[in-house]
Amino acid sequence: MDLVVTNCPCGASGGYDDCCGRLHRREADAGTAEQLMRSRYSAYVVGDDAYLRWSWHPTTAPSALTLDPDVGWRRLEIVAVAGGGLLDVDGTVEFRAHHRLGFLAETSGFARHDGRWVYVGPVDPA
Repeated sequence: MDLVVTNCPCGASGGYDDCCGRLHRREADAGTAEQLMRSRYSAYVVGDDAYLRWSWHPTTAPSALTLDPDVGWRRLEIVAVAGGGLLDVDGTVEFRAHHRLGFLAETSGFARHDGRWVYVGPVDPA
């Protein structure tokens, strides 16, 4: 990661180091699916492909991941959250990740794997 970030890209209050940065450094695990979603968005912003691979469920993770630094991520908008709490085993987070040309919209599925939250993949909205 060669980008210097002060405010956390995920949009939560506080600085990057105390928010998603500590998850990227693996000093802590995400407590909820939403927190993992936010940390994954921030990983895209700062170019941390290692964290993205680590936070992906092993059965759905791609064999290779190439990040495009020219996307120009602007902000994350959480639309809806279902499950994914401290005592849940799975959950979904619907989001819009805004970038310089528009936005990416997805409802993402998350599950606990080996005791921590991981990204499973997009789910079809019900």
